[in-house]
Amino acid sequence: MSVRELVVLGTASQVPTRHRNHNGYLLRWDGEGFLFDPGEGTQRQMLRAGVAAHDLNRICVTHFHGDHSLGLAGVIQRINLDKVPHPVTAHYPRSGQRFFDRLRYATAYRETVGITEAPVDTDGPLATTASYTLEARRLSHPVESYGYRLTEPDGRRMLPERLAAHGIKGPDVGRIQREGSLGGVSLEDVSEARRGQRFAFVMDTRLCDGVHALADDCDMLVIESTFLDDDMELAIEHGHLTAGQAARVARDAGVRHLVLTHFSQRYSEPDEFERQARAAGFEGELTVAHDLLRVPVPKRR
Repeated sequence: MSVRELVVLGTASQVPTRHRNHNGYLLRWDGEGFLFDPGEGTQRQMLRAGVAAHDLNRICVTHFHGDHSLGLAGVIQRINLDKVPHPVTAHYPRSGQRFFDRLRYATAYRETVGITEAPVDTDGPLATTASYTLEARRLSHPVESYGYRLTEPDGRRMLPERLAAHGIKGPDVGRIQREGSLGGVSLEDVSEARRGQRFAFVMDTRLCDGVHALADDCDMLVIESTFLDDDMELAIEHGHLTAGQAARVARDAGVRHLVLTHFSQRYSEPDEFERQARAAGFEGELTVAHDLLRVPVPKRR
C-alpha cells in the first residue's frame, strides 16, 4: 500500500531552540523519500523519527543558509556508511555549488554511494517518473533560493457500478485500464477522471510569482511563516513570510492542507500562528508544525 506523508524533523529558523531543531522534512511519496532542507542535527532527528538513510532517494535544498543545509554533511556520510543500495540525487541552487562541495566533503570518510548532483539554475521540471514530476521555482531571498513541487499525473478512477453494468470483472478490469477499451467498451465508459495529487515546499522567501506558482491548487503546501504579522517589516527586510501572508497564499491558491513551519526563536506561542492564519481567511486543513510530527498528504479528491 502506498504511503504519502510528511515527516517533520525540525521547525526552527536561524536559531534552534530547546523544542525546535533546525529545519528538516521528509516526504514519503509511495516508495520514494524526499529529504528537504536538512539543517544541523537532521541525522539525529531522522533517528528519533524512525527515518533511515535507506529511505532517501532525493535531497532537495532550497538555498545555502546554514539552517537549511548544515546537516548535509552528516546525512551524506550516513548514506555512505549505510551503503544505501539505490541512487540518491541531490538538487540545490547551482550558484551554491561551492557550498555543496564543502559539505559533501567536509571530513574524511569512505565514499561507497554515488550521489548524483543535479543543481538547479532555472524554473521548470527536474525529474519525471510514473509517479510524479518534480519541478523548481525561483523564490525571493537575499541568496538564490528555489522552492519545489511534486505533481502526480492525472489518471482514471474505476467505477464499480459501471464495470458491473458492462460485465467487466476480474483480470478484464486491468486489461481495459492498460488497453483503453475492451469489447467495444471504452475506459471512459467505466471510469472517471482522477486528479493527481500536488505537494509544494516553500521556504525562505518574500512574496513573489514563484510562491504562487508553487502553491497553486496544492493538496499540501509546506511553507515558511518565520514571523507573525506584527513583524511584517522584519519579514520583508530579511526575505521571509508572515503567518498571514502564507495563509493568504494558500487561500488564494486553493490549498487543501496548509503546513506552517520555520518559526523565529522570538516566538514561543504556536497558537498565534494558527490564529493569524485563520484571520487571513484560510479555511482548509491547517497544521502548525512541531518537531517529529507526521502529517498525511490528503487523499485524492
